[in-house]
Amino acid sequence: MSHPRSLPHAKTSAASSGRRVSRAGACAGALLASVTTLFSLGALHAAPAVAAPAPAQQAHAAAAVPAAPHPQSKARVTAAVLDLDGASRKPLLYGQDAPYDTASIIKVDILAALLLQAQDAGRHLTAQERGLAEPMIRKSDNTAANALWREIGRAPGLQAANKRLGLTSTKGGPGGRWGLTRTTASDQIRLLLSVFDSAGASGAGSPLNKESRTYIRSLMNRVASEQAWGVSAASGAEFALKNGWLQRTTSGLWDVNSVGRITVGGHHYLVAVLSDGSASMSNGVALVERAARQAVSAAART
Repeated sequence: MSHPRSLPHAKTSAASSGRRVSRAGACAGALLASVTTLFSLGALHAAPAVAAPAPAQQAHAAAAVPAAPHPQSKARVTAAVLDLDGASRKPLLYGQDAPYDTASIIKVDILAALLLQAQDAGRHLTAQERGLAEPMIRKSDNTAANALWREIGRAPGLQAANKRLGLTSTKGGPGGRWGLTRTTASDQIRLLLSVFDSAGASGAGSPLNKESRTYIRSLMNRVASEQAWGVSAASGAEFALKNGWLQRTTSGLWDVNSVGRITVGGHHYLVAVLSDGSASMSNGVALVERAARQAVSAAART
């Protein structure tokens, strides 16, 4: 990393993470009421964006970065939902499809880029690459992400892969700061389509072959139990996901994101929920989960 303190070691204790998540409902009453009202109006209002923060350890504050010129005053959230069993491959959007920092959800994109490069070379992932990819997705290990980010060629390598994957609004973070990648909810649905639907985002076929898609799915199906929150709140027992979260050191506010595939009422949905500006991680988790439930419920009625 160009700034060693900006990405501390990713592993936090399950007890610590569990306490944060378990407090979500208690910390977010007023915020959830606001989200419910906004969803009833069919849109979520966006607050002005701020300067991108340094990526953080999963539940710890990041190192200091230059002060944001326009600090946010409230949380914002955007959700995108696509029914995989429907005819359309355009997601339903709830909120403004504006860019957000990815935090650790970018790790799915990093792995997709790595697999595309391996396919191009006519090879499988090495044992070393698998030894990095698996903790990167299942445990959100930042050290593993650092290594694979360098291997894919950082932002230029990500951009080349994303062009093939059908993403149009994702910009890789500068230097080693993969967590500062900017993306939109609709672009995350395009990425998920390339993983969970053989037709991919374009409908012409995913550039990821069957083996690559199965590998990513298998890891997203087995995230660590303390990280199995987020879009899974809108699901039954079956889900595959990747979450990301970091704290802005200049404001103390949190970015919390969740993407994945869920099953509800026999239908398979791709769901991406991006948020920032929450007062705490537990508030952000509650906001994301409430947005996921509201968006999936609305999509199921269409």
